[in-house]
Amino acid sequence: MSRYLSSSEAATLLGISRQTLYAYVSRGLLHAHPGGQARDRRYLAAEVERLAGSRSRGRKPREVARAALDWGLPVLESALTLIEDGRLYYRGHDAVTLSAEASVEEVAALLWDCAVDDAFGPVPPARPPRLESVQAEWSAGRAEQTLLPLFALACAEDIGAQWHLPLPRQLASCGLLVRRLAACLLGTAPSTAPLHQQCASAWGLDGAGAQLVRRALVLCADHELNASGFTARCIASTGANLQAAVIGGLAALSGPLHGGTTARVEALLETLDEQDDPADSLRQRLARGEELPGFGHHLYPQGDVRACALLAPLLPVHPRWQQAIEVVRELTGHPPSVDFALAAVRRHLQLPPGSAFGLFALGRSLGWIAHALEQGRGGSLIRPRAAYVGVRPG
Repeated sequence: MSRYLSSSEAATLLGISRQTLYAYVSRGLLHAHPGGQARDRRYLAAEVERLAGSRSRGRKPREVARAALDWGLPVLESALTLIEDGRLYYRGHDAVTLSAEASVEEVAALLWDCAVDDAFGPVPPARPPRLESVQAEWSAGRAEQTLLPLFALACAEDIGAQWHLPLPRQLASCGLLVRRLAACLLGTAPSTAPLHQQCASAWGLDGAGAQLVRRALVLCADHELNASGFTARCIASTGANLQAAVIGGLAALSGPLHGGTTARVEALLETLDEQDDPADSLRQRLARGEELPGFGHHLYPQGDVRACALLAPLLPVHPRWQQAIEVVRELTGHPPSVDFALAAVRRHLQLPPGSAFGLFALGRSLGWIAHALEQGRGGSLIRPRAAYVGVRPG
């Protein structure tokens, strides 16, 4: 009879955290089997022991480094964000719980390790030159590609985000920068109003809509060393200012495998809305070998908690989305990710096209700044080495 180990037992035997154990499952190094309860998972002892043996025999440093850069072992120390046992925490606080009531400004202050008033003062940032003309382009195009230069313009003017300046001025510049990004997204003048209320006013939302936007921004605030957060951190490690770090984060976020996934989810939802039978459409799509963007996440084998929180109030009034989620879970085992949820929020609230990416970028700017601050306050230059595989010199 086969012997199974619990998640804790398997992680202990391998000498890793449960978060890393789940990453091993997502990469195919281990197979998780249903346990006694719905969310329980167990692991074949022989398979775990075999993996433990291969790890104990050691790997070349090059192989270890390569694995660490691909959903692998932690490579940098940070006190900002923890993803463990399928939960998300900001400085030890459950992010989903925070999103129920905390303001965006309060979460920013938590990540930046300061008081709200230190970062978000009573004076709004000045409107950057040429902002109105670029805002007009964004309003006309409403696409991520148009929003990127607008955000970059918001970061271009010096607002005092230099490392040699006193900490209070650095923190004040962080708040100014986020407020300016919000103005760019909304096509408004920079304001001192709470960020979610600025969004609600610009988009004509009621109280429930404003709270949904607030929750989306909070849940997007940070996600450990994802591609954009790592990029921002690398830029800050060179001594570049906070604005440069945010611009780098924006560039990385725009990729179709990161924040740009929201646009692909929008296209999927548009197609499903046009089908008489969305379930059949999804089955045909999978049969053709096509991907389904917005489903599954390596760090949340049991479901992206951010997506669960955002979709909970939406699915009862959008049964076709609920049906699609159930079909995909049945066929692939993958629940929806935050990318699906952001696109759903955008469509539910009837926000302008491109706003799903805009919400992602505005929320995640808090994390980019947090990583830049943490790296700039005590980190060294981030400079990994490459494993050269080209032609050797003669």
